[in-house]
Amino acid sequence: MDKKCKICRRAGEKLFLKGERCFTPKCAFGRKAYPPGKRDSERKHRSTVTEYGLQLREKQKVRNVYGLSEKQFSNYVKKVSSREGDPSEKLYEELETRLDNTVYRLGLAKSRSEARQFVSHGHIMVNGKRLTISSHQVKVGDIIKIRPGSMVKIPFMGLAERPSKGSVPAWLSFDQRKAEAAVLGKPILDKGASEFKLTSVIEYYSR
Repeated sequence: MDKKCKICRRAGEKLFLKGERCFTPKCAFGRKAYPPGKRDSERKHRSTVTEYGLQLREKQKVRNVYGLSEKQFSNYVKKVSSREGDPSEKLYEELETRLDNTVYRLGLAKSRSEARQFVSHGHIMVNGKRLTISSHQVKVGDIIKIRPGSMVKIPFMGLAERPSKGSVPAWLSFDQRKAEAAVLGKPILDKGASEFKLTSVIEYYSR
């Protein structure tokens, strides 16, 4: 069983860590929607989850979705907790404006892990400079492009003629023909529509 599939089963929901595969019958979560290691006799038993347990589960969910180590994630929380304003909104902004996540949001990669590979392999440029640091924070006004020499690579071949893979968030714009994107603003957390409960994450680290 793939490690990423086990993460989804442990979280009790699909986190779409493997991109398009998660939408197919091959997705392991659809076949085994219970925590890994559970025996048949244990699957029907529902244990009581404490508030701390729920906060821990949410923290693990967000951390795994963005593909961060515990140290990386806790550093983000410490960083935003020292700022003015709602720390959950600031945390969302920090996570979304990572370069690897931005590449994923533009639809250039099937998953955040693939987007991280594109960055680390030097396929992405920001303001004309080739960057290989996935955690680089993009800013308003930044121009993101696929490196010209990478356009002959399989993941990017024929990009201009490909059908769009979905809507790009409002804080970004993307010209698929030019393989060029711009950061128009800052990502804004909609707590009512968000898949994450970032307030619970902040509370977990505040203990």
